[in-house]
Formats: sequence, structure tokens, C-alpha cells
Amino acid sequence: QVQLVESGGGLVQAGGSLRLSCVVSGSIFSINTMGWYRQAPGKQRELVASITASGNTNYADSVKGRFTISRDNAKNTVYLEMSSLKPEDTAVYYCNAARPAWAGGSLYWGQGTQVTVSS
Repeated sequence: QVQLVESGGGLVQAGGSLRLSCVVSGSIFSINTMGWYRQAPGKQRELVASITASGNTNYADSVKGRFTISRDNAKNTVYLEMSSLKPEDTAVYYCNAARPAWAGGSLYWGQGTQVTVSS
């Protein structure tokens, strides 16, 4: 089993910054891509950013240039640095870890951390 624990959410004013962290533990062998998703009230969960084990990144257009995803494989941790935050970034942010198809293709989720951006 794989456990993901997020931290770092909170309340921030528009234009401010936050850093989210996600620690992965358990049977993490073959975990490849990790990412951050978010879900605002009344909306579907959407991908914010992802990063592969080799460091390749992908971002939603809405956060490009403002958010940066990184990972520390030695610490089994993935980070999301968020800057120039906007009220529309308000959501519950979820950490995600995925095994590749050859290893079963399982997806794992954290419990979520609330990010609220006030105008």
C-alpha cells in the first residue's frame, strides 16, 4: 500500500505564495509520475502539475509561469511552489502518485489540503 500525506495549505491573499508538500510512504517501488490536482466547489478535479521520476514536468495552462512542481526522490517528497496566487486558485489540492502500466497502473491519492486565496 502507498500513503500520501499533504501539508502546506492555508489562507493567503491574492498575489501571495504558498508551498505544498507531499510525502509518499509505503510500497513505493515503481512509483513514477507524481502530481498535484485540485478541486474547487462545484467543479471537477483537474490536473495542476505533474512530474516524472526523471524530472519531466507538465503544467495546466492556468498555472504556467506561476506554479513550480519539484520532487526530492531521496525524501520521497513532491512539492508545489505556488506564487502570484489568484482567488480562482482556491481549491482543495490533492497529491497523486501513479505506477506505470507495466507495474499495474495503480493511482494513489492524498487526503487533500485546502488552499484559499482571498481577494
